Amino acid sequence: MSVLLEIKNLRVSFGGERNLMAVAGADISIDRGEIIGLVGESGCGKTMTALAAMGLLPDSASKSGEILFEGENLLEKSDACMRRLRGNRMSMIFQDPASALNPVLTIGKQLREPFVLHRRAARSAADARAKELLSLVGVPQPEDRMRSYPHQLSGGLCQRVMIAMALMCEPDLIIADEPTTALDVTIQAQILSLLSDLRGRLGTAIFLITHDLGVVAELCDRVYVMYSGYVVEHADVHELFASPLHPYASGLLNSIPRIDATYGGDELLYSIPGMVPDITERTPGCPFAPRCENAEDKCRNEIPALAELRKGHFARCLNVKKG
Repeated sequence: MSVLLEIKNLRVSFGGERNLMAVAGADISIDRGEIIGLVGESGCGKTMTALAAMGLLPDSASKSGEILFEGENLLEKSDACMRRLRGNRMSMIFQDPASALNPVLTIGKQLREPFVLHRRAARSAADARAKELLSLVGVPQPEDRMRSYPHQLSGGLCQRVMIAMALMCEPDLIIADEPTTALDVTIQAQILSLLSDLRGRLGTAIFLITHDLGVVAELCDRVYVMYSGYVVEHADVHELFASPLHPYASGLLNSIPRIDATYGGDELLYSIPGMVPDITERTPGCPFAPRCENAEDKCRNEIPALAELRKGHFARCLNVKKG
């Protein structure tokens, strides 16, 4: 497979001279037809990475590195070029549909817009496509919902509308930021099946940002683990789940409730101690060192490089031995 999107040493900062680093050097690649997962706690830089790829960072953001879409650096593209890509070749399912949807436009108008704009289609064809997709994502009475405004729909329905909107032009890449957060498990399963089917039929690549490691295990080919603006580990999904190398990835996996456990008494659900550091409080060395049980003095003074420690398995840790 050929590489569709490649993010190289992406850095995103705010605050001018204060240089508050939200993304501190991310390297991510997505092949055509591949589904990758990006996981990590809130505040690790996952959404900022996605917004940078879509060209949707605020003007106050400083960015460097490369974001190559079919070999062309999106960070060098004009706003007009990015508008031709967004909603057409690449789409994003936003984390908060209530704020992403325009409150003064009907659902139908918002769904039609990308199809009419990019495909130069008639309104009737756009309406037919919108109704088809609303049905696919589980929106009841799609014709009536087309006339509704966002405030008249529940959070779950708004989320499904966002997913339908992202699929309107059958893009080459979909960036899905927590696409199933507000959905019940039945609809969640339908949405995941729809995304998988889209990959199978059209070769669409999917960049999935999620906290749900179960979704990652079920849907993704490879997984990236992000912490405090850095990619700290990435590997094939089966390899990472079976044998994580970075202590943060191990902590995330250990935090998953086990079906055979009887929590209570002496057996407690594992949690990683501490919190993700605020970007205003960065310290020298590995950003995970203050929370790591195995941290040594060198970890607190040196930021480790992302290295291939096993074949196809990369980690950013000074204490891991090559396997």
